[in-house]
Amino acid sequence: MDLPETTFLGHSTLRLRIGGRTVLTDPVLGRSVGPLRRAAPAVDPTGPAGADLVLISHLHADHLHLASLRRLPRAVEVVVPAGAGDWLRRRGVARVSELAVGQTRVFDGLRVTGTPADHSGHRWGPRFTHGPQADAMGHLLEGDGLRVYVAGDTGLFPGLDDVAAQGPIDLAALPVWGWGPNLGPGHLDPAGAAEAVRRLAPTVALPVHWGTLAVAGLCSVPGRTGSRMRELLVRPPHDFADAVAAAGLPTRTVVLPPGAAVGTPA
Repeated sequence: MDLPETTFLGHSTLRLRIGGRTVLTDPVLGRSVGPLRRAAPAVDPTGPAGADLVLISHLHADHLHLASLRRLPRAVEVVVPAGAGDWLRRRGVARVSELAVGQTRVFDGLRVTGTPADHSGHRWGPRFTHGPQADAMGHLLEGDGLRVYVAGDTGLFPGLDDVAAQGPIDLAALPVWGWGPNLGPGHLDPAGAAEAVRRLAPTVALPVHWGTLAVAGLCSVPGRTGSRMRELLVRPPHDFADAVAAAGLPTRTVVLPPGAAVGTPA
C-alpha cells in the first residue's frame, strides 16, 4: 500500500509529507540535548527542509528542543500541548499555537487530532511541581486518504483502544526505548510496543525513540555498562519486530536507521 513519505531523523523526529503539508515531529536536530549526546549520524540539512508544521508531543527537552526549533524558519508553525504556548513564545519561537488532547485542527488538507499519552508532562520530569506543565500527547494525522498515528512518548494506556476505534491506521510510529540503560514509567519497551500494535492493528509499524541519544560518555564505559548501552542503541527496534512477528500480528514492521525514509510522496 502507499504510505506518506516518512523520514526517520532519529529519536522521535519524523519528517512526513501528508495532506499537502511537510510535518516535523518533536525535532531534535543538533548534536546534544543537555547531558545527552547524539550517537546517530548528524541530521542531513535537507531532512528538515521545507517543513511548515511542527508537532510537539510534550515538554521534555528531548522532544521540545529549543535549539532545534530556533534552527527552523520563523514562518514554521509550532503546535504544542495546550497550556505551553506562552512559555515557548517567551523563548523566542515566533509562531506558536496549541492543541489539546481530544481536539482536532485542520491545516489545509491535513487533519490533526491530539491523542492521550501516559507520560509526564512536566518540563523537568514527574517529581517537579513548579515550572511549565502541559499534558503529554500523541497525534493522529489524516490526509490524502491515509491515517498516521504518532504516539509521542508513552506507556500503555486504555485510550489506545479509542485511537484504534477512530478508524484503520495505515502507519503507527511507536517508541520502543529511550536514551539510557533503563526505562522509567510512561515508556514503551519492545514488548510493550508490540502490545500497542496488537491494540492498534496498524498496517505498518515504525519503531522510533531509539538509537539516537545517550548519556555523554556512557557508551565508552568499560565492561558491562558500556556494552549494554551500545547494544541498546541497536537492539530495541529489532526486538520489537521480533515480538510483533512472534505474536502472529499481521502488521508489517519497518525498521529504519536514522536518516532513512519509507513511502512515496503524498
